Amino acid sequence: MKFQINEKKVTLPESVHAYAEKKVSKLERYFRDDAEAFVAFSVEKNRNKVELTVHASNVYFRASESTSDMYASIDAAVSDIERQIRKNKTRLARRIRQDAFVRSAEATSFVPDVEDTEAYKLIRIKEFPMLPMSRDEAILQMNLLGHNFFAFRDEDADGAFAVVYRRNDGDYGLLEDVR
Repeated sequence: MKFQINEKKVTLPESVHAYAEKKVSKLERYFRDDAEAFVAFSVEKNRNKVELTVHASNVYFRASESTSDMYASIDAAVSDIERQIRKNKTRLARRIRQDAFVRSAEATSFVPDVEDTEAYKLIRIKEFPMLPMSRDEAILQMNLLGHNFFAFRDEDADGAFAVVYRRNDGDYGLLEDVR
């Protein structure tokens, strides 16, 4: 597993980094060799915050924990990732067996073209490959990330752009391209 560690407005001793790598590396048993872990440390209002993102086989797992102790925050974030994996174990295992993670897709940038930067101020731009997947896989990925929406290429509609979203009533909705 590859590690990337980031500290936001805090400087931590190397022992904290080593502890985080040791704990997060226990997640390797769930993933193939190409897994990447991104750990961000910060301190907000005397709370030690750890944001852990694991990317493996085109699936993202994300957890964020804030406690009074940095070590406890690391433990809680790793536990959250393990809980997500166990909760979705059968779905993830089925997708691995069907090689759903190994699909090749054209890398597509989802960046809006804005000519008048005075009218619209872009705070953040994210680029990511939009992979073909089923609607159930997209909902699973959205839930694993903890987002309210997820953009993807719908393999049920020949790779057309689509967005799944969580409705206020708790159900899910789908926005699809009808070209």
